[in-house]
Parts: sequence; structure tokens; C-alpha cells
Amino acid sequence: MFEENKKDKSFKESMGTNPSPHKAIVKEDGAESNVVEIESFKNDTARIEAMTVQQLRTTLRNAGVSAKGRKFELVAALKCFLEKKKDDEGSLVIEEQVASTCVENASEKTEAETSSDGDQVQNVPVSEVGELQRYKRRLNHSSVKSETVIGYSKVATKKEKLSIESEDLSGHKLSRTRKKTSSETISFDVKTDDKIAEPWTVLAHKKPQKDWIPYNPRTMKLPPLARDTKFLKLMSWNVNGLRALLKLEGFSALQLAQREDFDVLCLQETKLQEKDVEDVKRSLIDGYENSFWTCSVSKLGYSGTAIISRIKPLSVRYGIGISDHDSEGRIITAEFDSFYLITGYVPNSGDGLRRLSYRINEWDPSLSNYMKELEKSKPVILTGDLNCAHQEIDIYNPAGNKRSAGFTDEERQSFGSNFLSRGFVDTFRKQHPGVVGYTYWGYRHGGRKFNRGWRLDYFLVSESIADKVHDSYILPDITGSDHCPVGLVLKL
Repeated sequence: MFEENKKDKSFKESMGTNPSPHKAIVKEDGAESNVVEIESFKNDTARIEAMTVQQLRTTLRNAGVSAKGRKFELVAALKCFLEKKKDDEGSLVIEEQVASTCVENASEKTEAETSSDGDQVQNVPVSEVGELQRYKRRLNHSSVKSETVIGYSKVATKKEKLSIESEDLSGHKLSRTRKKTSSETISFDVKTDDKIAEPWTVLAHKKPQKDWIPYNPRTMKLPPLARDTKFLKLMSWNVNGLRALLKLEGFSALQLAQREDFDVLCLQETKLQEKDVEDVKRSLIDGYENSFWTCSVSKLGYSGTAIISRIKPLSVRYGIGISDHDSEGRIITAEFDSFYLITGYVPNSGDGLRRLSYRINEWDPSLSNYMKELEKSKPVILTGDLNCAHQEIDIYNPAGNKRSAGFTDEERQSFGSNFLSRGFVDTFRKQHPGVVGYTYWGYRHGGRKFNRGWRLDYFLVSESIADKVHDSYILPDITGSDHCPVGLVLKL
């Protein structure tokens, strides 16, 4: 999986930037900075409890420890940190003694705390062993709600050195990658609820029909064809800005190519200017020497499409031959031996549906006519972000989006009349008639996290080659954009 990861920062690294690793600077409002010796707190719990919330948070942050929570949680976190701290390099040894010490101290702290806004905290004992458990969960960087730590009993019998991974100041976890500090490290295996780790495997729909099921690529993606069968593997992805994607630490174009082994990759919304294309070409994957790009000239850094191929096309066309439609870099056509391949980025109807009339009365009919003209000589494949969720099964909340761009009655009817009714087959829906699978999730409201999405990305093929489609699939685990890639395996 290629996730959008932020930079890891281990406790060792954060302490290494401080010339006095045992010291932390604590600032109070309106007061001068005071140098606090962390070690001096070790045997002075009263001093810890007397600290203000701001002092506690500053001390914890300087020590590379999460500073989230109310005062009693901050106090417990600092106490547990001091009990577990064994050396200056950020390694800690979790022993049975630490766990038992925290258990013994648990009964001492039963007084309820009051939150900063005056609301009373629930009157339950605040256990330091509970804080230790929360602390360990943060070390493993897994969901508190769904994780089950396997091998947890090892704490009682073995010493374990772990590198603490810090959180940023806003409390967001920086990385899920665990780093070993030595070859003797004993790592905890973390088992996460599959329905949370892979939200697309859960049926997410506001108005599901009883026979609908969620798309699960693990079980629904077909196995590879036999070696003696000739085929091509095509992929399409709206990258929502190619330069930004290539800069992501968690993204590797090479790993994606190695994993999927595609023959042709079609991109949409590259957002490149013509001056950027050569630089991007130089960073492409070895083996894909044929690349073709079109950029918007009417609005720089907008739209844009590309075809990247290990097979050299017979010919390439840019646009559909109508100047009113070709200034935004939305269409490239590559001719191969047995078909035409079009990568397309269909105009969004926009806020307030300001481009709806243009979309359904001009763009869709023109693209459809262009495809039918090509079809006179060879079958046609159209792939890309077609900006339409055609049926209610293709969108999480159909009732709430009746007048949203991409799901208006006008766009859905246009999609049907200009493409499907003219002999072009929606390959994913043909293969998966009752399957809910999305390819786009908005960044707001946890769209991807809860699988509240839209299916906007397609492979449409001429009816004459529809039966040659071996597999039409979605790759929802690949992140880096608000869309995920879609794929097609075509037998030749």
C-alpha cells in the first residue's frame, strides 16, 4: 500500500536535537522561561502534580511524548515516562516491574478530576496502568478502538527495546511504520479490525438494496491469465496533481509499477504546465519510455492528461478536433494494433452547476461522436475520470446529492444516452452488477475513512471487445489522491 505518510520522528531524534537531553524548557504565560530538570521529578511526585497544564505539555513535548489530554492524563503520562526511562538515547525497557509498579499505584489515585471548562469528569479511578496501556498503544501507532495487541504477555518475561515515535503538536500520529532499535528488538504484532483497516470491504451506502455487496479486491479481483494467453493490462488514475503525488514520501511510482505490472498507465488531472513536462518525464519509471502529455492552455496548472506506455502506439492524437473543447488538455488518444485508447478528464459541472449545460449539450455529444467515428476502424476504450456516478449504487448518498455535480439527473441521462446507449460498455458494472465500489472520496468528513464515496472513474469499451475483458477492477488501497486507480485486463 502506498499511503500518504508524514515524516517519522523518533524519540532518539527529538532528544538528539537538544544539547541537554535531560532538560526541558517550560514557559508560563507572562513569566520567564524556566529550566526544569526532568530527572529531578523522578522522586518528587508532588512537584509533578503541582505543575500547570501548560508546563506538563511543554515538558512532555520536549521529551518526545504525546501531550494530549486533561491534567490527570498528562501527570500520569509523565510519571509513567519517568518510570520507564532507562537511558538518554530514547530506548526504553518495558519490564514486569514497571507494569506491577503501575498496578500498585493504581489504587492510590481515585479522586475525580475536573476538566478545564468546569464539567465534572466521570467519577472513576484513574489508573496509571491504564495510562501505561494507552502509552503502549501510542508506541504501536494503532487505533485504540480496534486494536488487539498479540504477545502482550511478553512484557512479563522479556525486556523489549522500542523506539518511541512521537506525535506532532496537534496530536496527529506521524507514521504507522515501527522502527527497530536493534537486532534484538521484539516487536508487538498488531491485529487491526479488517473492517476499519480496509473500509471499502464494508457496505457503505445510505440506501442499499438487499442484494448489494461491497467491493473487495482481495476476493473479487480475478487471478492472472495463463502465461500463454496474450493480454494487455491498462490502468487509469486521476492523480489530482502529479508533481504533488511524486513528492509524497509514501508514494513510489516504481513500486506501483512492480506491483501492478501494467502495460499502459493513463493519468488525469495532472495539473502540469508545458514547461514542467520534461522534468516529470525524467522521473518516470524505466521501461515506460513512451509518454504523451497534454496541458491546459486556457488555465495554467489546471486539468491535463497523459498516457505512459511500455508499448509504442501506432499514432497519438491530442484533443477531439474541436477547439472549444481542446484548450483544457482533457483528451489524448493512442492507437494500438487492435484498439484505440482514450484517456479522458470530463469537465465537472462545477459549483452551482455553472457548466452543466456545456457538459451535457456540448461536451458529452462531441466526445461520443468522436468515439463513434474512431470505432468505424477499430474498437474504442475510453478510460478516466468521467465525472458521473451513473446509478444510485455508484454513490454513497444518492438522496443528498440529487443536485450535486456528477449526480444530477441531466448528467446521468447524458451518460446513458451518449455512451452506454451507443454501444459502449461499463466494464466494472458488467462484471460486478450488484457491487458497491467507489473510486473517489472527498477530503472532508472522513470520506475515505468511512468509504463514503462515488464511482467516477471508468473503463468503457466497444461492445465488440466487451467479452475480451478478463477483469475490470478498483484499487482502493492506493492513496495519494482523492481518487484511486482503476484497472482493466484485456485479452488480445
